[in-house]
Amino acid sequence: EVQKHSVHTLVFRSLKRTHDMFVADNAKPIPLDEESHKVKMAVKLRTEYGSVLHMPTLKENLREKGGSNTGDPYGHKQYSGNQGQELEYMVTGTHPYPPGPGKGVALTADTKIQRMPSESAAQSLAVALPPSQSRLDANRTAAGVGDIYRHAGMSERSQPPGAPMAVMEAGGNKNSALVAKKAPTMPKPQWHPPWKLYRVISGHLGWVRCIAVEPGNQWFVTGSADRTIKIWDLASGKLKLSLTGHISTVRGVIVSARSPYLFSCGEDKQVKCWDLEYNKVIRHYHGHLSAVYGLDLHPTIDVLVTCSRDSTARIWDVRTKASVHTLSGHTNAVATVKCQAAEPQIITGSHDTTIRLWDLVAGKTRVTLTNHKKSVRAVVLHPRHYTFASGSPDNIKQWKFPDGNFIQNLSGHNAIINTLAVNSDGVLVSGADNGTMHLWDWRTGYNFQRVHAAVQPGSLDSESGIFACAFDQSESRLLTAEADKTIKVYREDDTATEETHPVSWKPEIIKRKRF
Repeated sequence: EVQKHSVHTLVFRSLKRTHDMFVADNAKPIPLDEESHKVKMAVKLRTEYGSVLHMPTLKENLREKGGSNTGDPYGHKQYSGNQGQELEYMVTGTHPYPPGPGKGVALTADTKIQRMPSESAAQSLAVALPPSQSRLDANRTAAGVGDIYRHAGMSERSQPPGAPMAVMEAGGNKNSALVAKKAPTMPKPQWHPPWKLYRVISGHLGWVRCIAVEPGNQWFVTGSADRTIKIWDLASGKLKLSLTGHISTVRGVIVSARSPYLFSCGEDKQVKCWDLEYNKVIRHYHGHLSAVYGLDLHPTIDVLVTCSRDSTARIWDVRTKASVHTLSGHTNAVATVKCQAAEPQIITGSHDTTIRLWDLVAGKTRVTLTNHKKSVRAVVLHPRHYTFASGSPDNIKQWKFPDGNFIQNLSGHNAIINTLAVNSDGVLVSGADNGTMHLWDWRTGYNFQRVHAAVQPGSLDSESGIFACAFDQSESRLLTAEADKTIKVYREDDTATEETHPVSWKPEIIKRKRF
């Protein structure tokens, strides 16, 4: 304390002498307390802040905005301590260039911190930026879908004027163009020649309920409500053989491509295997509790699948007659069943309005399709495409394997559809309970022909109904099994051309239905 006091005394005396000299020279006197304060501050600055004196210090400017509520162009609210004022922030601290002695270096207008850009500036900036990964992925996906449609021969789809505009990049250019999309239109259907009736085969004494063509394309077989199975020569239409054994209506027949066997089922709950070398029943498959409505053979293994009014489908080992699986899940009669080598290997349609795709190994449902609103009596698999169609009184629907993804509706056949058939050329045939038959282009769903053949002379008009139809192995003939006790045979009209039978098609806007 004594040393500190002595230092202050010396400083004070020195200042007193300086003051006296200024007074002697008639100079303006300097207050002692102010001069002492300046000396103290100089000493303190040098000792405590000398290491940072070279750094510039720029003050914060506070600019008054005359009572206006300011907000940025994006609508974000500004939270400021002083309402109606905007703070203009300046950078303080080090600077890339050495400062002048004792002064801070101010930033120029170009190096000040940018405020939020205007809306037009933001759009310009977004256009100039390179495309993001999500944009590239979206463009890649769109191109992939377009490739699919081009590969399928379909025209480009568009949207109506007034639909939202889409930003699309062309040719890798960073600049964007606004392109309007038009409404999707149905592509032009493939031309198919019309089919004409050229033969009517009679011989059954009751409704002809089912039909199948043998793999060699020499003969075909029919089952009827007269409880008989008849085998006919395909070329001449003459009866070759009648088989008796069922005690009720025969509802399903199929000929094996792997063995000389014919399989049949009926409303008598029976499933029979016929040996065509001896024309006798060699096996019975017992298990169904009610009428058996349909059957199909697996194309690659010795498995038979049947469907019944007891709401189940059963899988049988052809050789041992054992019931491998009982496919339960439908809540009403199962009207149709189909098999294929690829998954799902079994497809069923039911009066409970659903379609089920089954896992053959597990004996369980893979997928249940509930889009139909009425009974599904017919299912057909396309011979080349990985797709299938189902028929119901509401409409015909096309689906994609393996998950049953919906493709499109084929509307217009307003009747109970009992049967479907399709050939490799993409001709889909639907036969109905009222005797009408519609022919469709598979790819586009265009209905190119409608047929309603007259009933057999002597029959009632009410006996106009198609229960089953099938193409022969050459796909040049179409056979139908009908309620007037006849089999009708159709073939393509050789004289028809695109000029004589043009496609009455217009690029109408598609009204897509999800269900």
